[in-house]
Amino acid sequence: MTTPAPPDEPLICSARGCRAPAIWELRWNNPRLHPPERRKTWLACATHRGSLGDFLDARGFLREVVPVPGSPTLQG
Repeated sequence: MTTPAPPDEPLICSARGCRAPAIWELRWNNPRLHPPERRKTWLACATHRGSLGDFLDARGFLREVVPVPGSPTLQG
């Protein structure tokens, strides 16, 4: 589970060893353990969005992917 960053620090990607700023929230749950409305969150940089998403999706855990609030992904 990702620990929230203090407000003045950027959110960091959840991929092991990555220190890049996160621009995506991968919201997921394990249906065998969590009620349907519960969402856990992994954070991802542009490089790891695919691999983290694929890992969760292969297990049937991935529910949605949304931009991190304030990320450049939200800018058109």
